[in-house]
Amino acid sequence: MSYYQKLTALSQTIHNFNHAQSMLGWDAAANMPAGGNEARSDAMAELSVHIHRLSTQPQLGEWFANAEQESLSTQEQASLREMKRQWQQATVVPEDLVEAQSKAGSVCEHAWRSQRKDNDWEGFEKNWREVVALSREEASIRGEALGLTAYDAMLDKFEPGTTTESLNVLFSEVKNWLPDLIEKALEKQASQNIIMPSGHYPAESQKALGLEIMKLLKFDFDHGRLDQSVHPFCGGVPSDVRITTRYDESDFVQALMGIVHETGHARYEQGLPKAFAGLPVGEARSMGIHESQSLFFEMQLGRSKEFIRHLSRLSAEAFNAHNDPVFAEQNLSQIYTKVEKGFIRVDADELTYPAHVILRYEIERDLINGVIKHTDVPELWHEKMQASLGLSTKGNYQNGCMQDIHWTDGAFGYFPSYTLGAMYAAQYKATMTNTVDIAGAIQSGDLSPIFQWLSDNIWSQASLHTTDELVKRATGETLNAAHFKKHLEERYL
Repeated sequence: MSYYQKLTALSQTIHNFNHAQSMLGWDAAANMPAGGNEARSDAMAELSVHIHRLSTQPQLGEWFANAEQESLSTQEQASLREMKRQWQQATVVPEDLVEAQSKAGSVCEHAWRSQRKDNDWEGFEKNWREVVALSREEASIRGEALGLTAYDAMLDKFEPGTTTESLNVLFSEVKNWLPDLIEKALEKQASQNIIMPSGHYPAESQKALGLEIMKLLKFDFDHGRLDQSVHPFCGGVPSDVRITTRYDESDFVQALMGIVHETGHARYEQGLPKAFAGLPVGEARSMGIHESQSLFFEMQLGRSKEFIRHLSRLSAEAFNAHNDPVFAEQNLSQIYTKVEKGFIRVDADELTYPAHVILRYEIERDLINGVIKHTDVPELWHEKMQASLGLSTKGNYQNGCMQDIHWTDGAFGYFPSYTLGAMYAAQYKATMTNTVDIAGAIQSGDLSPIFQWLSDNIWSQASLHTTDELVKRATGETLNAAHFKKHLEERYL
């Protein structure tokens, strides 16, 4: 057996354990009773340690050195590159830190579920301080090993090749034009007469409607399912993708588009090349590319007038309300493109969403780099919300700094992926229009031409290329935020 073959066999084994851990995590979020959290946290922590030990065996350095001398195909070289990258990511973090982070994150996230509802910053802070301390320790270790700043080292986990320097420039540009665009859109929409949902929309009916939309988006139900959780997410593995949403029986709007969003994530996972299943090269390129798929589905497809025509018909059928003006095409279109300055990121409209992301980026960047303390976050959140959206979060922790699940388990460096994803999605759309009749495909109800383009250019390529190379191959250029700005101007002005 060659050294490359030894490494691929080990990767398959690690993948199987990650598969099990992913399902345990999904079950904890969707099914597990509250009393099971302590034992589940211990089990997942031990599994994390086992995976870490497999990933950091002493002989692996020699295996990689020898494999690099073997005669490998271009695809095998890419596979070796990705295996080595994951190995390097794992080896720099000591085992006891991995275990401590897993336990601290599980405890903090589970307690957060009730603490957020109770606006209990004091209780949350007691758990979160350890998560932050351990994350800073991880960032310091990674930064020293990789020759990066602490926060850049955390970014590298989610967005390989992305740096604080590049994000500072990118987001500064957005902050220059976004406020004016928001104000103009608000002024333009001031005369709209929108009828908001006001009835009772049973969760069962909402789920049935969501399943119909997933069918339209060609979700593979033989390899995935829809469930309910506190925070919507997509988990599992490509052969068994688990997506969740949350239902509000007084408003079907958010859950429905949330399902469209998570289905975008799921279709990417289901479309990854089976030839590389279980190998790092067969995984999603980055979180930004992953978000580009969910945001392409939600923003570029889901909020288009052609797609909303389907939503109008299907939702009226689901709730047996054919004459209800709420479900009229124009009304639904206005609902789904309504611009409003709000507190909650996951409920934010497409136009104000980048402001929410940039706020979090600036806070977590300074938090991980040691510029601020974790106890400074509530006040900084308030200041930045006032500056960007004119809203106060003084004392309003549940709708302020406690609203997201990401920081509860130390996922620092993740938030930029959301706006990067929106930018990539707009760039795909701009390119796709050259060869695909997007509006015609959506209107016909057969979105296959759109998904074929995504499959050919994004899904099937997995991690064979760097992010920049993947995007350039698909669109002819690396990330160009001008496409995003143009998309927003065309839709809202």
